[in-house]
Amino acid sequence: MTLKPAHLLVALLVSATLPAMAQNLAVVNGKPVPSSRADIMVKQMTAQGQQDTPELRAMIKDELINREILIQEADKLGLGTHGDVKAQIEIARQSILIRALVADYLKKNPVKDADIKAEYDKFKTQASDKEYHARHILVETEDEAKAIITKLKGGAKFEDLAKQSKDPGSANNGGDLDWAAPSAFVKPFSDAMVSLKKGQLLETPVHTQFGWHVIRLDDVRAAKIPTLEEVKPQIVESLQQRKLQAYQQQLRSKATIK
Repeated sequence: MTLKPAHLLVALLVSATLPAMAQNLAVVNGKPVPSSRADIMVKQMTAQGQQDTPELRAMIKDELINREILIQEADKLGLGTHGDVKAQIEIARQSILIRALVADYLKKNPVKDADIKAEYDKFKTQASDKEYHARHILVETEDEAKAIITKLKGGAKFEDLAKQSKDPGSANNGGDLDWAAPSAFVKPFSDAMVSLKKGQLLETPVHTQFGWHVIRLDDVRAAKIPTLEEVKPQIVESLQQRKLQAYQQQLRSKATIK
C-alpha cells in the first residue's frame, strides 16, 4: 500500500505526537504532568518496601494530578514570589542537588575492598578480647560512695543500694551495666573494672566526670568479634563519610569566602 502525500503527512504528524503524549501522565488545565514524576515516586515508595502495582500507580497518578491543581492555584496567587517561600524553595533545591552531588561522587569514588579489609583489621586489633558484666552505683561525693562500700561489706545487697544511684539507666536495674567492652566506659572506670576479679567489689570508689562510682564485677567472658561481613555495612558507611568530608574540605579550600 502506498500512502498519498497528504496521508503520509498526517501519519507523520500522528507518530510525532504519540511519544510526547506517552510521556505525560495527564494534562491539567492545558499543562502536562510528566510521567517521569510518577516513575520517581514509584521508585521512592518501592525503596520503602511497597510493591509496584497498578493500584499504587493509580494512587500516585491521582496524587500528582491533585498536586498540579494545587500548584497552579498557588502560582495564580503569586505565592512563589513571597520571600519566605522563595527561601524554602531554594533550600529544597540545594538539598536535592547536594544529594545528587554526593551520589555522583560516591559512584565515581567507591570504597575499595582493600580499604574495607584494612579498616576491619584495625578494628580487630583495637577490640578487646574480653567483655565485662559490671554493676555500679553513682553518687555525688566520695564520702557517700565510701559509706555505700561499708554497707556492702556489712552484708547489704548491691541491688537495693543501687536505687539511690544518680545513673537513671541502671538505678532501677540493680546498677546493672550489662555486658560491654572496657572501651564502652570512661578510662578511670574501665581501668578499675578490669583490675577486678569475678564477683569482686572495688573497695575504693572511682572518680569520673560523672561523679563517684562504687563498682562490682559480676562476670567476665571472651569477647565475640563480629566477622567482616557482619560489620561491612558500618565500615563502608564510615569510609564513605570520611571521603565526603575530605571532598567537602577540598572544595572549601578552593572557595573564595568573605
